[in-house]
Amino acid sequence: MGQVFDLAIIGGGVNGCGIARDAAGRGNSVFLCEMNDLASGTSSWSTKLVHGGLRYLEYYEFRLVREALIEREILWQIAPHIIRPLRFVLPHHAGLRPAWLLRLGLFMYDHIGGRKLLPPTRTLDLARDEVGQPLVPGRYTKGFEYSDCFVDDARLVVLTARDAANRGADIRTRTRAVQIRQADQIWHVTVEDKSSGERSTISARALVNAGGPWVEDVLASGAGVNARAKVRLVQGSHIVVRKLYAHDRAYMFQNSDGRIVFVIPYQDDFTLIGTTDRDYDGDPAQVKASAEEIKYLCDSVSEYLAKPVRPPDVVWTYAGVRPLYDDGASEAKAATRDYVFELDTPGGAPLLSIYGGKITTYRRLAEEALERLSPYLRSAKAREGWTARSPLPGGDLDVSAIAALTAELLRQYPFLSPAHAGRLAHAYGTRANKVLGNAKSFADLGQSFGATLTEREVRYLIANEWACTADDIVWRRSKLGLRLSAAEIAALDDWISAHHDASERPLLEAGGRT
Repeated sequence: MGQVFDLAIIGGGVNGCGIARDAAGRGNSVFLCEMNDLASGTSSWSTKLVHGGLRYLEYYEFRLVREALIEREILWQIAPHIIRPLRFVLPHHAGLRPAWLLRLGLFMYDHIGGRKLLPPTRTLDLARDEVGQPLVPGRYTKGFEYSDCFVDDARLVVLTARDAANRGADIRTRTRAVQIRQADQIWHVTVEDKSSGERSTISARALVNAGGPWVEDVLASGAGVNARAKVRLVQGSHIVVRKLYAHDRAYMFQNSDGRIVFVIPYQDDFTLIGTTDRDYDGDPAQVKASAEEIKYLCDSVSEYLAKPVRPPDVVWTYAGVRPLYDDGASEAKAATRDYVFELDTPGGAPLLSIYGGKITTYRRLAEEALERLSPYLRSAKAREGWTARSPLPGGDLDVSAIAALTAELLRQYPFLSPAHAGRLAHAYGTRANKVLGNAKSFADLGQSFGATLTEREVRYLIANEWACTADDIVWRRSKLGLRLSAAEIAALDDWISAHHDASERPLLEAGGRT
C-alpha cells in the first residue's frame, strides 16, 4: 500500500466510474472505492434514458440540453449493446401545452444537438396511427413522435468500471471511505472492507468526491472543507407493470401539474412507468416508492390509456434519490439537472466534489472534472478527449449489428433459445462468447438458476463484474429479478455463498487489456 495514486475517487456510481475510466486511459494511476455495489445508489434507479431532456427546454437549460443531445449519439455508438434508439410518442393534450409550442420544442430538440443517426420528429394522426390505439378513444387526435435512447443504466456503470480496471484502475466495491485527511499535500483515505471489517489507508495526490446523495457525508469525514454548495435530494420513483401494448414505441405524457411521465416498453414483457419528483429528507439508502407515488403514476397514465393502470397491476417498484445541486428552485421538478463542481485545495491538495449530473452527460462530466484537476495530475495531457471514440467492453460493433450478433450466437451455440441469445447479446455485446466459452450444450453452462441464468454467467459476473450477491446479479447486472421467484433468487444466493469467497476481487482480465 506504499503507492501514491494520482487520483482517488469515492463513489462507484456513473460519475465516479466515468472519471476513473477517463483518468486511467490518460495514464493516471487511479483508486476507486464504493461502499456498496457499483451503481447501487442513484445510478441504477433512473428512468433508463439517454436523452436530451425535452422538458428542460422549458427552464431555458439550452446548454444542458444541447450537451445531452450530442452525448446521446456518442454513447449509443460506444455502447450499442446496452443503448438502443427509442421513438417517443407525445400526444397533444388540449388544455395543457399548445401544439405549436410542442412542435417548436421538438424542432429545437431535432436541431441543436447535431443529430446525425437518429430519425427526426414526425407529426402523428393518433386516430389512424397504431400508436393511438392504446389511448382513450377520441380524446387525443394529434401527436408527435421523436427520438431518444434507452439505456441499461447499471450495466453502463459496470462496463465503465470494467474498462477503467482494464486500463489499470484499482476498483474496490463494498469498501467504505471512513476518513479522509491531508498531510504534506497528499490525501490519505482510510477505507474499510465491509465484509471483513479490515481497514487500510491509501494515498493520492488528488481526490474526487463522487458520493452522490452522500456527497456531504464524505466531506464530513474529515476533509477539513466546509462545503459551500448544497445538495438537494429529490426522490424519483418508478413502477413496472405487465406489457401494456404491442407496439415498440414509448410515450411521454404531460400532467396537469406540469410534470411529465414516461411509459416505456421494458424487458420484452413489461412496461416501465416513471418518474415522480419530490424532495426527499432522510437516509438515501432507505428510499422506497410510496403508496401515494404509485397511485400518482397509475392515475397519470390512466388519463391517457384506454385500459387504466391500477396499483394492484404493479409487479415491481423502485426509487432513487437524485443528488441535485440546490439552486434554490421552489419545486423539485424545476431544480437544475446540470452538474456543479466544487474544487477545494485545503493544504494544497485538490478535492473535487460533484453535485448533480445525469446519466446522459456522465462522460462529459468526467472530461470536465479532469480538466479541472489537470494542474495537479501528472498525465493530464495524455490522450485528451479519448472516451468519445473508444467503445465500452462488448460495444465494438456497429449500432445496427445487435440482431446480427444474436443470429451469430444462435449459429455458434444452437442450444440457446432466441430469447437467451438476444439477452446475452444486449447485455455483453461482443463479449457474449466470453460468457458462453466453449459450451457445446446447455448442460455445459452448469447449474440453471431459472430465466436463462446459468452458472457459467454467474461465474463470469463474479470474476469480471464485481458481483457478490444475488441482488447484484438479478437487479443490477441483469433485470432477471422480474422473472425469477423469491425462492430462485434465494437459491442463487445460497449457491454464491457456497462457491464464492467474498474476498476475491476482479482484477485485470486474463490476457490483460481487452
